[in-house]
Amino acid sequence: MGVFIDPATDWGFKRIFGDKELLINFLNSLLEGERVITNLKYMNNERVPRLKDERKVIYDLYCETDTGENIIVEMQKRWQEHFKDRALYYSACSIYEQGYRGNWDYKLTPVYGVFFLDFQLDTDDSDYFCKDVSLVDKYTGKVFCDKLRHIYIELPRFMKSQEDCDSFFDCWIYNLANMKQMKEISFKDRDAIFGRLEELASRGNMSKEERAQYDYEWKIYNDYLNTFNSAEKKGHAEGLAEGRVEGRAEEKLENARRMKSKGYPLDDIADITGLTIEEIEKL
Repeated sequence: MGVFIDPATDWGFKRIFGDKELLINFLNSLLEGERVITNLKYMNNERVPRLKDERKVIYDLYCETDTGENIIVEMQKRWQEHFKDRALYYSACSIYEQGYRGNWDYKLTPVYGVFFLDFQLDTDDSDYFCKDVSLVDKYTGKVFCDKLRHIYIELPRFMKSQEDCDSFFDCWIYNLANMKQMKEISFKDRDAIFGRLEELASRGNMSKEERAQYDYEWKIYNDYLNTFNSAEKKGHAEGLAEGRVEGRAEEKLENARRMKSKGYPLDDIADITGLTIEEIEKL
């Protein structure tokens, strides 16, 4: 393992952006020229279903800014076929829960989804790493409604060198995209916030208990990922040779059983295997 934690892991991501100072600074770099967030509060990240058969939603981080916007901040480490749909569902849940009975005029609080991806979302030829999506009029190109916005940050597409980082946002993404291989955090001479990032991300500054928890989660995730990738390749080869779709489905179930037996979060098991929460709970 390197000098710093992996920000694409659940524990590493929450250690960094669970720090209010770092999260505010990053969001302001992302929204530079639009607005300035001076404060925010972390909200309960677990959305309890209103109806019996609804699926529970657990965000990585969920916060409200000083001017009332709700911001969902997520890190997705592994490719997921319907991730755009999942992101939309998460935002829709935040919108849906704003509704209440009585005298309500349907005025909504804006919902932003900021999604870090440790993979390429699409197979297009675009070399730009940040997709900024909003409700835009097809003919005028103008924003039709500002109550929903998704920003997808594809870390593997970020190819700038340290010298090529022009904006403050570039500096942030350079550090996050390269942190696993770095000996020290870059741009500390540009802003003290990167000194704060180095302090929190350094494995040497973790307590014995924190390091044990991080190492355990990192090992479990990588074991599961390697197991699943191997099973996926094997299942694909068998499927091509013999058409054994059932075999691939059983391997998914077996991987999920292993993850569940070792206490891996159900949402993460669902992300990796493609199974539903309900299917996993029955294992």
